Amino acid sequence: VQLQASGGGLVQAGGSLTLSCAASGRTINNYNIGWFRQAPGKEREFVATSTRSGRSTYYTNSVKGRFTISRDNAKNTVDLRMNRLQPEDTAVYYCAASGAGPSTRSLSYDYWGQGTLVTVSS
Repeated sequence: VQLQASGGGLVQAGGSLTLSCAASGRTINNYNIGWFRQAPGKEREFVATSTRSGRSTYYTNSVKGRFTISRDNAKNTVDLRMNRLQPEDTAVYYCAASGAGPSTRSLSYDYWGQGTLVTVSS
């Protein structure tokens, strides 16, 4: 499966953005889809993941209540709605697909998109 992330940009603190991950090659209902991010000088970290059906979602503590992951298996897309953005959310965001169970570990994901940059100004 090929993944392409889009929707990044520059936003002021407190603002919102929606990232989209478009899949091609295979249908995403075969995969758990996760979002990760990597800030400058830091390691890649888990943000959110959705199970194949979308019925279960998981978030890292710092984004709970602000970010929402959702998927449309018919459209082969997974979105990450980000509200109340903060400067510390600034990072390159990646979507990834895992054929295993839902995981917060990047090593569990087999396929990665190219990343989209989110910059939050204070």
